[in-house]
Amino acid sequence: MSPLAWIALTSLAAWLWLLLGQGFFWRTDQRLPRRTAPAQWPSVVVVVPARDEAAVLPESLPSLLRQTYPGRAAVVLVDDGSTDGTGELARKLGEQYDGLPLTVTSPGDPEPGWTGKLWSLRHGIALARALRPDYLLLTDADIAHEPDSLSELVAAANANGLDMVSQMARLRVATGWERLVVPAFVYFFAQLYPFRWINREPARATAAAGGCVLLRTETAERAGIPESVRQAVIDDVAVARAVRRAGGRIWLGLAERVDSVRPYPRLADLWRMVSRSAYAQLRHSPLLLAGTVAGLAVVYLSPPVAVYAAVLPGVPGSAVAGWAGLLAWAVMAATYVPVLRYYRQTLWLAPTLPFTALLYLLMTVDSAVQHHRGRGAAWKGRTYSRPEAAPDR
Repeated sequence: MSPLAWIALTSLAAWLWLLLGQGFFWRTDQRLPRRTAPAQWPSVVVVVPARDEAAVLPESLPSLLRQTYPGRAAVVLVDDGSTDGTGELARKLGEQYDGLPLTVTSPGDPEPGWTGKLWSLRHGIALARALRPDYLLLTDADIAHEPDSLSELVAAANANGLDMVSQMARLRVATGWERLVVPAFVYFFAQLYPFRWINREPARATAAAGGCVLLRTETAERAGIPESVRQAVIDDVAVARAVRRAGGRIWLGLAERVDSVRPYPRLADLWRMVSRSAYAQLRHSPLLLAGTVAGLAVVYLSPPVAVYAAVLPGVPGSAVAGWAGLLAWAVMAATYVPVLRYYRQTLWLAPTLPFTALLYLLMTVDSAVQHHRGRGAAWKGRTYSRPEAAPDR
């Protein structure tokens, strides 16, 4: 057989294994588990780190203030050096909407060694602990919650003895680039961290979705959050690992009542979102980068190449390569269908997954290039260098 045929057969074997042996990552049935209302609702403080979020606050912040939570709850928004009037707008919204009490505060300039939004979370969690809540809800400034979202999260944690419940918010899919790239973001994340493996005991994987995390305060203190993860670029996964190391039980699934309202109208916007942390996910290792590029090429890109080669005259071994590539492409597309349905997108996008995988491959390479140029990671316009020894490894 030709080398292309062997590569196509390897891709087919990989897809058959991914279909059955990677925790059924492609299924979208991991939603909030059984919920039971507690006899007495625990107290909750919602902590919202915000930096230059004036464009999305009118949609997201009122959804938190309007929570119909039966127990005691409050919202703390941390304005982390915004230049667009985020803090002032938040105060106006707090006065306009009669709901949960809102505190708007600012942490000042970050101390060395704190990355991303963790400096804001440190300040917000410190204020929240003064209120002695039973739970903390850590949610991003672009996340909108249905009125019963907080109640459902607490009820799920209470009924299942969970120390950490996180939901992957449904990202916006309105533009052409969002439709092409965003569902694949969730698909690839679930492939890397199968939700079933995270949610079962004993767990085979550990991860979280940082946009919506309900965390038991006692467990957070025992895990040293956020101080123990202050250098993490991928902070949600780092927090989940810290909680699990402290003996906490975690759960991760797809959201039904939590949505991101942040737009990504251009490919450049989505590119920045992915490349910001892609190389950090690979532990800044050139070897892992090379392996990832090779793996993506074989698993995702070779099937359409093999199918195309089969229709060209005179290519040796093209028939075997073509059939193997076509079957691998079909299995790949079939595994993508549930995520497209979850996002209410046309199923005709399923065969385009190889092209989307190529985009993610290029984003990952670009992330490595930016790192080795000394630009480091970035969050909301603030750049910082990655320490060599980071706790999210």
